[in-house]
Amino acid sequence: MASYTLPEGFSDFDMFAFGSALLVGGLLGFFLNFISVVAFLRIREMQTPNNFFVFNLAVADLSLNLNGLVAAYASYLRYWPFGSEGCQIHAFQGMVSILAAISFLAAIAWDRYHQYCTKQKMFWSTSVTMSSIIWILAVFWAALPLPAIGWGVFDFEPMKTCCTLDYTLGDRNYISYMLSITVLYLAFPVIILQSSYNAIYAYFKKTHHFKFNTGLPLKALLFCWGPYVLMCTYACFENVNLVSPKLRMVLPVLAKTSPIFHAVLYAFGNEFYRGGIWQFLTGQKSADKKK
Repeated sequence: MASYTLPEGFSDFDMFAFGSALLVGGLLGFFLNFISVVAFLRIREMQTPNNFFVFNLAVADLSLNLNGLVAAYASYLRYWPFGSEGCQIHAFQGMVSILAAISFLAAIAWDRYHQYCTKQKMFWSTSVTMSSIIWILAVFWAALPLPAIGWGVFDFEPMKTCCTLDYTLGDRNYISYMLSITVLYLAFPVIILQSSYNAIYAYFKKTHHFKFNTGLPLKALLFCWGPYVLMCTYACFENVNLVSPKLRMVLPVLAKTSPIFHAVLYAFGNEFYRGGIWQFLTGQKSADKKK
């Protein structure tokens, strides 16, 4: 059995508990999003420009689930088995997944606003172009902390079994990078979600036909990512090493539950998407698809 040294502040039980949380969240999110992806690919009626955003969100979340499952595996081993290069790849892949997923939340909100409020039709050219831009920008911003560029640094999280942006440095590079992505990938999407779903709520109220809870998408985003981003922002101004290592691990584990919420809200809870999932799972068209 390979020898290992437990990271400071963590016991064997802690490693097992965090690993189990990552494993359960990763498997559940992977299962739900895998169904969403395969249903879109198999059911022709689902393949619309609007649903393409939800499909891309599920792909991004599948990628984040895989990232979490790798971290769960390393947590059970009690050490990171993939070396420093593997750490960089793991962090980069996780960052691409996160940035793309949050971007698609904003794209879906914008699309839903037009579906319900302006009745403007989405075209494939628009959907594919926007999706391509989202993925390209996610790769671009996620690549900046890699050693070849060095705006920010990827390194181990406190448990030393997963890798992410190193928020413990608190230097100028970290501060400028962190504040940039916070504005672009949290503040800006929050504004889009807030304004879009407020307009949709007003439309539902006017028609007396509430098709979904317009407050949940923004609440889910802030619940999953808000605490983690607050900690990373706090690290721009104070020594985050003074915060308990266990608390610093709880927050990213919470954030990695976001694919579960996304699958429930945007695929299984979407009137334009869940009918196709039902048809894929049962071979029968649901009431949603018969309308």
